[in-house]
Amino acid sequence: MADGKFTKDLTTGSVWRGLILFAIPLFISNLIQSVYSVADMMILGHFCGTEGISAVNTSSQVIVIITNLAMGIATGGTVMIGQFLGAGQMEKIKKSISTLLISLLVLAIVITTILLILTKPMLDLLNTPSDSYEGANDYLVINLVGLIFVFGYNALSAIMRGLGDSKTPLLFVIIASITNIVLDFILIGVYEKGAAGAAYATIFSQALSMLLCIIYLKSHNFMFDFKLKSFIFDSKCFKNLMEIGLPNGIQMVATNFSFLILTGIINDIGGDAANAASGIVNKFNGFAILPCVAVMSSISAMISQNMGARKEHRTKQATNCGLLLICIICAVIYTIANIFPEEIFHIFDAEPDVITVGIIYIHAFAFEYVFLPLNCAYNAVFTGTGNGWITLVINIVASFIVRIPLAYLLTFGFDLGIKGIGYSIPAATCVGSVMALIFYLSGVWKKNKVELNA
Repeated sequence: MADGKFTKDLTTGSVWRGLILFAIPLFISNLIQSVYSVADMMILGHFCGTEGISAVNTSSQVIVIITNLAMGIATGGTVMIGQFLGAGQMEKIKKSISTLLISLLVLAIVITTILLILTKPMLDLLNTPSDSYEGANDYLVINLVGLIFVFGYNALSAIMRGLGDSKTPLLFVIIASITNIVLDFILIGVYEKGAAGAAYATIFSQALSMLLCIIYLKSHNFMFDFKLKSFIFDSKCFKNLMEIGLPNGIQMVATNFSFLILTGIINDIGGDAANAASGIVNKFNGFAILPCVAVMSSISAMISQNMGARKEHRTKQATNCGLLLICIICAVIYTIANIFPEEIFHIFDAEPDVITVGIIYIHAFAFEYVFLPLNCAYNAVFTGTGNGWITLVINIVASFIVRIPLAYLLTFGFDLGIKGIGYSIPAATCVGSVMALIFYLSGVWKKNKVELNA
């Protein structure tokens, strides 16, 4: 094993204990990270009203798509590093770290360049309301310029997760979150910069988090020293990274792109009130499922190391334990969404017309939590074994064959309005969960994609 300060052996000991101890710091870290976007929306809602929320909701979904592409590819790095750690192949870990960092750096530059040119066409395509158009444009452009910091931090987080370390990133996320909130109040509340101020606060905080993380790792003799000469591109690692990570990235982009299309439909049928309502529900959902995301990452990390160590029996134990945990979490979320819908909207200082539309939407959307557990647990298995292509197939079907056509049918064909869009989301997840179960029972995931002996 590598230096124990940054690594955790997940191939021995209690599976329950390993999953929970890995998931808790990750959950706290994800929770704090979510404060970035939640703080933007809450503070904007307080100082700028519905227009501010609408501006951030539209543009932030574009940013989420791009970020998820980076996260998906970085997940390939997590899987590779975890399996090399389980197999005790330290040199391959260093090559994987270097190749991942170079790949995401180049990708960030390319995406930023392309999307800065396409910013206004994208906002037009999304039917961005005229009242919030300028704010949405400002928020999107500023975030695109700072994209390299978002990609960099995601790469570092993925590397540490692969090593079994979910604690180290937590400190920097806390610092970044506090910085983000303080800057939000200064730029939005004091200097009245609106959506642009929220974007500046977010990007500065992400940059600070990434730079502090690098400084900390260098000063504590991390296995990769971040010196220029250490950045060596390995073609075999890159091939493996793309084979494992790219399907994950594509499926995350596809899923979020489908929600972006839904945002366009919502803008078309309901204007700012419906847009703000769906934005608040999306923020609530993003916050509420953080424990599920943490458990998923725990399952994947544990499976990665155990596949590298060739301990298949522990992968099944991790899957079953993780599935039970996610079921419990989703039951709690479903209950809260149905009992306290109005209170959820009051948290964001939503106006009466937003609350009226939002309650209708969240009651339909809440069925998502009934079908989510199987989808989460089994997709974590496919990710941990490097079989992201399975998750890609599942999400393409769920997003583009079920979710979007059903949203159009229910919204316009049956005249259900925003409620129809709300029902289309859990319906797609239900189909995805059934597919995930079939793939899991088939055993196709047992074919490991990481080239341990290459």
